[in-house]
Amino acid sequence: MDAMKLSCLAVALAVASPVLAAGVRDIELRRLFEPTPSELRAERAGRIYIYEDMRDTDVERAMREQFHRVQSMMFIRVQRTDKQGEVMKDPESGVPTTVSDDGC
Repeated sequence: MDAMKLSCLAVALAVASPVLAAGVRDIELRRLFEPTPSELRAERAGRIYIYEDMRDTDVERAMREQFHRVQSMMFIRVQRTDKQGEVMKDPESGVPTTVSDDGC
């Protein structure tokens, strides 16, 4: 692949990443709070779904509303939010801050 094509691909990926991330978040929120019958069957059969980069407020809500399904959930890289519900970011890097990982 030539340099021009690589540059175009890099720009396209950089622009698309936030859009793709927002789409994944929507899918995960739907799955967490409004699972389909087939998703529920898979959970009953032992499937565990890993939710990545969810907000701490989403996890707290899931613990209140979906606790009966907790054995089928794993949350990683949970993002901290401020009092307004906005994702908190490291002031130097701009990377979202995450809740401490307990190693499990």
